[in-house]
Amino acid sequence: MEEQVERLVQKTWDKFQDAPASKRLMIAVSGIPGSGKTTLAAKVASKLNEKYCATHPGLQSYTSIATFLPMDGYHLTRAQLSAMPDPHTAHARRGAAFTFDAPAFLELVKKLRQPICPETCTIYAPSFDHAVKDPVAEDIPIARTARIIMMEGNYLSLGSGAPEWKEAAEMMDELWFVEVDEDVARQRLMKRHVESGIAANEDEGKKRADENDLVNGKEIMEGRLEVHEVIQSREDSGWKPEEQGIDRERDGGTPRV
Repeated sequence: MEEQVERLVQKTWDKFQDAPASKRLMIAVSGIPGSGKTTLAAKVASKLNEKYCATHPGLQSYTSIATFLPMDGYHLTRAQLSAMPDPHTAHARRGAAFTFDAPAFLELVKKLRQPICPETCTIYAPSFDHAVKDPVAEDIPIARTARIIMMEGNYLSLGSGAPEWKEAAEMMDELWFVEVDEDVARQRLMKRHVESGIAANEDEGKKRADENDLVNGKEIMEGRLEVHEVIQSREDSGWKPEEQGIDRERDGGTPRV
């Protein structure tokens, strides 16, 4: 994985050098559940910040030029799911494209696409609180100095379903897609569900993966737009989220997006 990350970091860095100061470089990393897109996006963002600090010796080590932005916060709330015509299915399928607030996500992308100027204020995106099992509004700050936005989520290169997904994807500078063998994804998801307590055992974890996660994965694959990068995810130590301190636990059985 490290070789792939280094190549993508360098590619992004080179594009950043050519970007005008008034523009953010926006990259969306997508893939099916269990593909490792969260791990990849977080590592690229972290290494970009390391590179920026290394090339600007006077800066503090915590200075960030890249912001890692998961779309977890755009899950519909449990109350919104309960208000749907079929609340049982809505809760059971939490994590499917229709259980996200696509219009709100598009609105964030439009804000980030506005030119950066001295008057530009910090923009806030929602996060997801696993304790309360719902999004937290305006919890992730995106400062004016955040010139590279590394977004990650299942549906960031989706051209089908709600039109907002496609419109948001077309506003990105690059779309990256993490491909993974379905059996590898199934094993990762099964383990994730058991470790998080969503499933009591491996059989339940596999059932959850097959009946929700990989059903969503099929939609993601079939509706995928043309992307700039396809990254192969394999079962090696580089794809372990724990290395970046990434919380793998999800609410109600929904996969990390």
